[in-house]
Amino acid sequence: MPDVISPQKVSGGVLGHLEPQEVLGIFETLASIPRGSGNEIGVAKWVVQFATDLGLEAIRDDLNCVLVRKPGQCGLENSEPLILHGHLDMVCEKAEGVEFDFVNDPIELVIDGDFVTARGTSLGADNGIGVSYILAMLASTNLPHPPLEAVLTSMEELGKGGAAQFDTSLLAGRRMIDFNWISDTEILAGCSGDVTFTVDVDGEFEQVPAVNSAARLLTVRGLKGGHCEFDIQLERANALQVLARAINAILEVAPVRLALPHGGAQNNAIPADAEAVLAGKPEDLESIEKVVASLNDDLRREYSVADPDIRLELVTASVPSTVFSIAAARQLAGVILLIPHGVIRWNLLVPGRVETSNNLGTIRATDSGVQLMSTITSALTSRKHEVFNRVRALATVAGDGVTVAMYGLDAPEFPYRPDSALLAVASEAYRVVMGTEAAVEVSQCSLELGMFSHRVPVADIISIGTELHALHSPEEKFNYKSVERVWPFVKEVLSRL
Repeated sequence: MPDVISPQKVSGGVLGHLEPQEVLGIFETLASIPRGSGNEIGVAKWVVQFATDLGLEAIRDDLNCVLVRKPGQCGLENSEPLILHGHLDMVCEKAEGVEFDFVNDPIELVIDGDFVTARGTSLGADNGIGVSYILAMLASTNLPHPPLEAVLTSMEELGKGGAAQFDTSLLAGRRMIDFNWISDTEILAGCSGDVTFTVDVDGEFEQVPAVNSAARLLTVRGLKGGHCEFDIQLERANALQVLARAINAILEVAPVRLALPHGGAQNNAIPADAEAVLAGKPEDLESIEKVVASLNDDLRREYSVADPDIRLELVTASVPSTVFSIAAARQLAGVILLIPHGVIRWNLLVPGRVETSNNLGTIRATDSGVQLMSTITSALTSRKHEVFNRVRALATVAGDGVTVAMYGLDAPEFPYRPDSALLAVASEAYRVVMGTEAAVEVSQCSLELGMFSHRVPVADIISIGTELHALHSPEEKFNYKSVERVWPFVKEVLSRL
């Protein structure tokens, strides 16, 4: 009897010859369904249909979180329920010059040696591989496991918005295995929390003179970007702050006007690109070329190690109909530069780990001006709130037209528990399957573990993962041989519960 009822395969699948097909076949199907944060409706409906076809109960809520229940089997029918957790959404990033519509286009998978990546875009292995493990467990017909409650959340990458409103009263389980980790040599047993916030800045819009006006597009390109938690300590450039630095320098030499600032892919991805339109008299725009060239040289020197391909450029653009006032442009640039970005404090209890950091992630135009979005990650709730209060104080100092608001879930940390029964079971299963000891990791990243431990409450949580690299970037990839190694480990853990 096959272990898994196979899902419908993607026609001409790239991964069709790889094992375990019961996991990788599901991942390839997921990759064909657009599922950027906030656009999970298609994948959520597909998961519900997947579960319904298996005869399982499935519930989709208003924000496209999905709960699937499966009875225990193979002798574990009366065991304590187990919650399985992953998130349906992915971060949508594309390489410079790549044309791709994340709302409609399927991810194009590529095999490169032992790795699977995507052609020119982020891959969605975060958290597509974890979701694939969970769905494969739900489809299993002869894998011993306790009663399962699979919780697949939405907007995890966007302030954990789905988890913030998920009805946890539907859950009977008080132990949980999360599948949102990035290594097959570790079992995650503790993690940080986070909070996302927005900063709105008034544009004080003005009309551009109908005559004697020209425009340039100021761009920041070539940055590596990366994950706001795993890569924040690498001192990479923040494209939004580089843009603000350039605007500040330009306003020192010419009264040009700012319009249409835009940058970053998502709040929890280090912004790799940014741009804004500059409008003014032709002679003023010519005078700023030396400023931009000089700053570009400075940036190349400053980031020669962390971001060697950084570049600042000016190109001819269409004249916008409205622009920021000079005062509003200065205010915006100042706010962007003064919001802390990067490592704020190192963890003295876990050497080599970041305790608290902030990622200034996006800037978007609004009807009244612009909105910035940023995510604070910390192992301590009090420190996280202290940083948030600093930003609120900055808004107060900046004056009228600047407001700060919390966005999504104030996700608490999940402290490490040395006496975790799940950790003991998983560690023994790892020894049996892998033939070696698993490292126990307490990470600087923020997952949804703390939320479940506080809201359900789940008393015992671990996270299991596969070898992933370059999350939240176009270089994202996973080791398919790692998936093959981890799948028997996952099955061994469940059979011991």
